[in-house]
Amino acid sequence: MSLRQIPDDLAMVARRMVCHEPPEQAVAWPEMFLSFVMTYGTARDIVTTEKYFTAEDFRRALENAPPGVFDRRSWAYWNTVLGRVPVPPMPKRKFLEEEK
Repeated sequence: MSLRQIPDDLAMVARRMVCHEPPEQAVAWPEMFLSFVMTYGTARDIVTTEKYFTAEDFRRALENAPPGVFDRRSWAYWNTVLGRVPVPPMPKRKFLEEEK
């Protein structure tokens, strides 16, 4: 999908999920975009997004989820739905002291 030609329905979801960026930029980083959709999206948002992204895309988003986006409920739900059982720990922010 060209970043200049995002379908209207997906652009509508992108505008609501990532309000601080234009839709083309929001979907340019699928892992972040899908993380927002999985956490904050409605059933309609999910159905719309699934038309353009595969289950593998959603799985990749979970594997590379940025810290601080998912809540516990969404994290548990999506990991279970996508077959990541047992559910791994939620992503955590790393601070310089922890990286040593």
